[in-house]
Amino acid sequence: MELHISTEHSNEDRTRVRNKLIAFNHAHFPKELSNRYEELNLLLKNAEGETLGGIVGDICWNWLEIHYLILDEQVRGLGYGSKLLLEIEGIARQKSCDFIKLDTLSFQALDFYLKYGYEVYGTIHNAGGHTHYYLKKDLKS
Repeated sequence: MELHISTEHSNEDRTRVRNKLIAFNHAHFPKELSNRYEELNLLLKNAEGETLGGIVGDICWNWLEIHYLILDEQVRGLGYGSKLLLEIEGIARQKSCDFIKLDTLSFQALDFYLKYGYEVYGTIHNAGGHTHYYLKKDLKS
């Protein structure tokens, strides 16, 4: 069998690799957590239906991971980031998540997350001249 490494890809290729990892992981997690994957997105929209920001994440086994939280410049500082974060935390609790994890860069929202009880558990320095922070918030006492 002759194999080669390629940078050419399709969405199907990406999905196949992702699904292989998910199947591998399923073999190592407890059965009661095996079907706990759900995309979870909260969007901030105006009256015309235009998306002005939101949170993109997913629930995976016993945690929620926030991949993106962003607001358009015009609605920053008006409390919508806090509302989105508190809403997704409430959903995570309802769905029996033990913790939330996310990452942010030093020029993004570190202080915002710290204000809401997130704790830094890892850092990478010199990430494009900035610091990359990994944060977690426990939801269960």
